[in-house]
Amino acid sequence: MTEPLTPEAIEKLARKRAGAKLGWYMHAVLYVVVNLIVFSMSRYGFGNRPWSVYPLLGWGLGLALHGVSVFILGTGSGLRERMVQKERERLLRQRDGR
Repeated sequence: MTEPLTPEAIEKLARKRAGAKLGWYMHAVLYVVVNLIVFSMSRYGFGNRPWSVYPLLGWGLGLALHGVSVFILGTGSGLRERMVQKERERLLRQRDGR
């Protein structure tokens, strides 16, 4: 049912996917670095001030959702492609009156 991808389309999709994954990896590295700095500052820089875990959890949720959008729901992902295929087939059946 689906047309095979041209070499240009494959290259474009591969670059888009790689860029999305690199963006997530950078997000993850920054998450770790910033939270280590915040933890270190609260533990060693300001005396014995208690460290708040809420920013870690909030940003962690954002990182997790970013990961889902990149690795599971991203353009060309298996889940998205299966859903598109099902919708395409349903629409073709409706068009053909079956």
